[in-house]
Amino acid sequence: MPHIDRRNLLTGSAMLAGVAAFARPAAADVPAGRDHFDYEVTRTDEEWRAMLGDDYPILRDGKTERQRSSPLWAEARQGRYDCKGCGLTQYSAFTKVNLLKGWVFFTASEPNAQLMSQDGPAEMSDTPGAFDVSIEVHCRRCGCHMGHILLVEGSVLHCINGASLNFVEAAA
Repeated sequence: MPHIDRRNLLTGSAMLAGVAAFARPAAADVPAGRDHFDYEVTRTDEEWRAMLGDDYPILRDGKTERQRSSPLWAEARQGRYDCKGCGLTQYSAFTKVNLLKGWVFFTASEPNAQLMSQDGPAEMSDTPGAFDVSIEVHCRRCGCHMGHILLVEGSVLHCINGASLNFVEAAA
Protein backbone atom coordinates (compact mmCIF):
# COMPACT_ATOMS: atom_id res chain seq x y z
CA MET A 1 0.00 0.00 0.00
CA PRO A 2 1.50 3.38 -0.97
CA HIS A 3 2.45 5.82 1.78
CA ILE A 4 0.18 8.86 1.93
CA ASP A 5 1.75 11.82 3.66
CA ARG A 6 0.09 15.14 4.46
CA ARG A 7 1.37 16.84 1.30
CA ASN A 8 0.00 14.09 -1.00
CA LEU A 9 -3.30 14.10 0.86
CA LEU A 10 -3.66 17.88 0.50
CA THR A 11 -2.60 17.80 -3.16
CA GLY A 12 -5.07 15.02 -3.95
CA SER A 13 -7.84 16.81 -2.06
CA ALA A 14 -7.17 20.05 -3.93
CA MET A 15 -7.23 18.25 -7.27
CA LEU A 16 -10.48 16.50 -6.38
CA ALA A 17 -12.04 19.80 -5.33
CA GLY A 18 -10.94 21.37 -8.62
CA VAL A 19 -12.47 18.58 -10.66
CA ALA A 20 -15.66 18.67 -8.58
CA ALA A 21 -16.02 22.41 -9.18
CA PHE A 22 -16.27 21.84 -12.93
CA ALA A 23 -18.16 18.56 -12.90
CA ARG A 24 -21.87 18.73 -13.61
CA PRO A 25 -23.70 16.34 -11.29
CA ALA A 26 -26.23 13.99 -12.77
CA ALA A 27 -29.78 14.31 -11.51
CA ALA A 28 -31.07 11.51 -9.34
CA ASP A 29 -33.68 10.47 -11.85
CA VAL A 30 -34.37 7.10 -10.28
CA PRO A 31 -38.06 7.21 -9.31
CA ALA A 32 -39.21 6.00 -5.92
CA GLY A 33 -39.41 2.24 -5.64
CA ARG A 34 -37.20 1.68 -8.69
CA ASP A 35 -33.93 2.32 -6.84
CA HIS A 36 -33.28 -1.27 -5.67
CA PHE A 37 -33.81 -0.34 -2.02
CA ASP A 38 -35.97 -2.72 -0.01
CA TYR A 39 -38.79 -0.61 1.41
CA GLU A 40 -41.10 -1.87 4.16
CA VAL A 41 -44.17 -0.76 2.22
CA THR A 42 -44.34 -1.83 -1.41
CA ARG A 43 -47.08 -1.75 -4.00
CA THR A 44 -47.28 -2.38 -7.71
CA ASP A 45 -47.20 0.64 -9.98
CA GLU A 46 -50.90 0.14 -10.69
CA GLU A 47 -51.67 0.08 -6.94
CA TRP A 48 -49.69 3.31 -6.40
CA ARG A 49 -51.50 5.01 -9.29
CA ALA A 50 -54.91 3.97 -7.96
CA MET A 51 -54.05 5.06 -4.42
CA LEU A 52 -52.36 8.39 -5.22
CA GLY A 53 -54.37 9.55 -8.23
CA ASP A 54 -53.22 12.97 -9.47
CA ASP A 55 -50.44 13.06 -6.84
CA TYR A 56 -48.70 10.00 -8.35
CA PRO A 57 -46.16 12.05 -10.40
CA ILE A 58 -45.07 13.94 -7.28
CA LEU A 59 -44.77 11.01 -4.89
CA ARG A 60 -43.54 8.32 -7.27
CA ASP A 61 -41.80 10.19 -10.12
CA GLY A 62 -40.20 12.96 -8.04
CA LYS A 63 -42.03 15.87 -9.64
CA THR A 64 -42.69 19.17 -7.84
CA GLU A 65 -46.19 20.45 -7.22
CA ARG A 66 -47.26 23.85 -8.51
CA GLN A 67 -46.68 26.71 -6.11
CA ARG A 68 -49.63 27.25 -3.73
CA SER A 69 -51.45 24.20 -5.12
CA SER A 70 -51.64 22.53 -1.69
CA PRO A 71 -53.51 24.09 1.22
CA LEU A 72 -50.85 22.71 3.59
CA TRP A 73 -48.40 25.53 2.81
CA ALA A 74 -50.67 27.86 4.82
CA GLU A 75 -51.62 25.31 7.52
CA ALA A 76 -51.09 26.79 11.00
CA ARG A 77 -52.73 24.28 13.36
CA GLN A 78 -50.77 22.01 15.68
CA GLY A 79 -50.42 18.43 14.53
CA ARG A 80 -48.28 16.17 12.43
CA TYR A 81 -47.59 15.60 8.74
CA ASP A 82 -47.66 11.98 7.59
CA CYS A 83 -46.47 10.43 4.32
CA LYS A 84 -49.41 10.11 1.95
CA GLY A 85 -47.97 6.84 0.64
CA CYS A 86 -47.73 4.90 3.91
CA GLY A 87 -48.78 7.05 6.86
CA LEU A 88 -45.33 7.31 8.49
CA THR A 89 -45.04 10.61 10.38
CA GLN A 90 -42.54 12.82 8.58
CA TYR A 91 -42.82 16.18 10.35
CA SER A 92 -44.27 17.86 13.39
CA ALA A 93 -46.07 21.20 13.17
CA PHE A 94 -43.54 22.32 15.80
CA THR A 95 -40.82 22.33 13.10
CA LYS A 96 -42.96 24.03 10.40
CA VAL A 97 -41.79 27.40 9.11
CA ASN A 98 -44.48 29.61 7.59
CA LEU A 99 -43.09 31.30 4.50
CA LEU A 100 -45.20 32.96 1.83
CA LYS A 101 -43.56 30.97 -0.96
CA GLY A 102 -46.32 28.46 -1.63
CA TRP A 103 -44.67 25.25 -0.44
CA VAL A 104 -44.48 23.63 3.00
CA PHE A 105 -41.23 24.29 4.91
CA PHE A 106 -39.79 22.56 7.96
CA THR A 107 -36.55 22.90 9.91
CA ALA A 108 -36.21 19.16 10.56
CA SER A 109 -37.93 15.83 10.01
CA GLU A 110 -38.98 13.29 12.59
CA PRO A 111 -36.25 10.79 13.59
CA ASN A 112 -35.91 7.72 11.36
CA ALA A 113 -38.52 8.99 8.90
CA GLN A 114 -36.54 9.83 5.79
CA LEU A 115 -33.89 8.82 3.32
CA MET A 116 -31.91 11.36 1.32
CA SER A 117 -30.49 11.28 -2.17
CA GLN A 118 -28.74 13.68 -4.50
CA ASP A 119 -30.84 15.50 -7.07
CA GLY A 120 -30.05 17.84 -9.94
CA PRO A 121 -29.92 21.64 -9.77
CA ALA A 122 -32.20 23.22 -7.19
CA GLU A 123 -35.03 25.10 -8.84
CA MET A 124 -36.42 26.92 -5.82
CA SER A 125 -33.31 28.40 -4.22
CA ASP A 126 -33.44 32.12 -3.43
CA THR A 127 -29.83 32.42 -4.56
CA PRO A 128 -29.30 31.73 -8.27
CA GLY A 129 -26.39 29.35 -8.67
CA ALA A 130 -26.32 28.62 -4.92
CA PHE A 131 -26.49 24.89 -5.50
CA ASP A 132 -25.39 22.65 -8.31
CA VAL A 133 -27.22 19.83 -6.58
CA SER A 134 -29.85 19.59 -3.90
CA ILE A 135 -30.79 16.94 -1.40
CA GLU A 136 -33.91 15.04 -2.32
CA VAL A 137 -36.08 13.79 0.57
CA HIS A 138 -37.90 10.43 0.47
CA CYS A 139 -40.04 8.54 2.97
CA ARG A 140 -37.92 5.88 4.62
CA ARG A 141 -40.74 3.34 4.74
CA CYS A 142 -42.19 3.52 1.19
CA GLY A 143 -39.74 5.62 -0.84
CA CYS A 144 -42.26 8.31 -1.78
CA HIS A 145 -40.74 11.62 -2.83
CA MET A 146 -41.35 14.38 -0.27
CA GLY A 147 -39.37 17.32 -1.64
CA HIS A 148 -35.90 18.81 -1.15
CA ILE A 149 -33.57 20.33 1.41
CA LEU A 150 -32.59 23.79 0.19
CA LEU A 151 -31.10 27.09 1.24
CA VAL A 152 -34.10 29.41 1.67
CA GLU A 153 -33.73 32.96 2.96
CA GLY A 154 -30.38 32.07 4.51
CA SER A 155 -31.61 28.92 6.30
CA VAL A 156 -31.36 25.28 5.32
CA LEU A 157 -34.97 24.06 5.20
CA HIS A 158 -36.96 21.06 4.06
CA CYS A 159 -39.08 22.34 1.14
CA ILE A 160 -41.82 19.74 0.93
CA ASN A 161 -44.65 19.09 -1.51
CA GLY A 162 -47.94 19.37 0.34
CA ALA A 163 -49.26 16.69 -2.03
CA SER A 164 -46.84 14.24 -0.36
CA LEU A 165 -48.34 14.75 3.06
CA ASN A 166 -51.51 14.16 5.04
CA PHE A 167 -52.02 16.59 7.92
CA VAL A 168 -53.34 15.14 11.19
CA GLU A 169 -54.51 17.77 13.65
CA ALA A 170 -53.38 17.36 17.27
CA ALA A 171 -56.06 16.24 19.71
CA ALA A 172 -57.44 19.09 21.81
